[in-house]
Amino acid sequence: MKTLLIQTHKLMMFALLLSAASLFAQKAEAPDHNFDLGAKINDMTITEGGTVVVATNDGLVGLKPGQDGLLFNFTEYGKVKSEELNFVPRAPYVVVGQTGFGGLQTKSAVIDYMSGKTLFSTEKNGWKAIGMSQVLMPQNMLIVSGQRRASEKYAQAVALYDLNTGEQVSFYKFKGSRQAMGKPLVLKDGVIIPTTKGLMKVDMNSGNVLWENELKYIGWMVADTSEKEIYAFASTSNKKNTKIYKLNANGSLAWADERKVKGNISNFQILPQGLAVVSDVAGGSGTFAAKSESKIALLSASTGDDLWEKAPKTKGYVQHFYIMDDGILFGIQSGGINKVSYEGKALFKKPLKTGENILTMALTPQGLIYITSEDANIVNLETGDQVWSKPLKFKRADVVSSTYDQKNDRYLIAADEKLYSIDANSGNSELISEAKFEGKEDPTSVEIRDDGILLTSAQNMMLLDWDGNNSWHEYKRAPGKSAFGAILAGVTAVAAATASVSATMEAQQYRNRIGQYTSRGENLNDFAQGMASATGASIAEMLKRFKATSATQDAQFVLTKLEEGVGLVKLNKDTGTVEKEILLKDKKPVYKVDEFGGYLYYKLNDKTIYAYNLNK
Repeated sequence: MKTLLIQTHKLMMFALLLSAASLFAQKAEAPDHNFDLGAKINDMTITEGGTVVVATNDGLVGLKPGQDGLLFNFTEYGKVKSEELNFVPRAPYVVVGQTGFGGLQTKSAVIDYMSGKTLFSTEKNGWKAIGMSQVLMPQNMLIVSGQRRASEKYAQAVALYDLNTGEQVSFYKFKGSRQAMGKPLVLKDGVIIPTTKGLMKVDMNSGNVLWENELKYIGWMVADTSEKEIYAFASTSNKKNTKIYKLNANGSLAWADERKVKGNISNFQILPQGLAVVSDVAGGSGTFAAKSESKIALLSASTGDDLWEKAPKTKGYVQHFYIMDDGILFGIQSGGINKVSYEGKALFKKPLKTGENILTMALTPQGLIYITSEDANIVNLETGDQVWSKPLKFKRADVVSSTYDQKNDRYLIAADEKLYSIDANSGNSELISEAKFEGKEDPTSVEIRDDGILLTSAQNMMLLDWDGNNSWHEYKRAPGKSAFGAILAGVTAVAAATASVSATMEAQQYRNRIGQYTSRGENLNDFAQGMASATGASIAEMLKRFKATSATQDAQFVLTKLEEGVGLVKLNKDTGTVEKEILLKDKKPVYKVDEFGGYLYYKLNDKTIYAYNLNK
């Protein structure tokens, strides 16, 4: 009887184990795609276009979301390190560069990671070493200069390549010992090339030299829209100041003398009123040392003379710089906003004091909204007066997020575990909720949903009703520091660039035109518009991704500890319910999530990557 009981117990235990194994197997969902790379994985990057680029001991591999097999497997250079990769912003290209003796790139290749094609390589295109290569957007061209191979007697040359096709557009071989240096300027009728013996303009179709001058050590150049006025920049010998030269279309000097500005130029704008220049001066140590700050000047385009009798004081580095109809608006990283007319007169009654680290400067119907790590307010752009009777102040926060609640015509700012509401018309502010997140987290995003206000962080989601009352709160404990760090690293470049609700998009900052305070979705559209001027099949494919609905629009992906081990859960933003679980088994999984496209890429072992479609 005893033996029978023992056998029965064993059978029951075996049945339980089978049941548990069955449950475990259901939880540990099979991957949608399985990639065996055949070599040790060193690094994994989710690109702006959604392709995953993996550096291995054998080379570089491309994985396409939703596609079986490898998109490309570039093995010509052997082991590739992460520091040897350069992903071109807002373009479908990764540049692989391996440096040889003397700091020159002896191996360089440009890969279109959307199509998988290698468009350029030093070996196939006849180069021994590359001194300079630059992807030019939106022209969609590659310009290369360096040393040719033995068959061409190691001559120095420069060439242009069409990145739509990889075909060489034009080529020029230097004479004598002349070498290219600095960044060339591509114009409609040729290329101006900084060389060791001066600038030279070359017609890249015929190869003819159109003009030469003796300006040496030029680092970069810009031209006006007519391309008849060209400005060239060179650092002084001590690299603490910058010289500005103006050239005529024929290469002759337009100014009698160069203009020297203190520091290194961080912003240069050609305006109808003159040349707006921002230069950053690095301070020293000691009582009488110069302070670290930016200098702002407006120079005459015709003579180079300073048009302002007295430059505006900054007392810090310029963090925001915007061209307005009536003048220049700027914000200082250490705190402060001011506006100066093109005649050099202060347009604000006095400089506006703000907290440090100005996160947002944007236009609203009421004026300029600014949000820093310490305060927020709206400012009258005509006078500099504060629209709100007093700024909204909070304890210096590591994370500040905000959005506009169109339904209730108010701004919402989350900072220091508190959610503030500011009426867009009256400016009256109130604390509507104290968002106590678990796991020592602060809200990193505030978002308007149909039924209320959603606050989120890496492990927390909380929905508040319109009055700030808690509707529900979901917290998924992080499995450990290593895994927590992995999920932060998994955010794509696109998601990182758009997750912050800031009205000043990267493209707008580049143009120095201040934007409207808009929602995240509108920002994504603006982000896509910044690429629209470029052409090509791969760029068109990238644009489809930007214009598509983000996978995180209605869901959030959280790494946590499930009953059977560490896994990723998909949480509904409107209900907080778990829509999907993927068990990763690994206690410290190495993975990345394409939060925009909705894919999980999990490193199963040194050579294998599993891909899961999170949109199902």
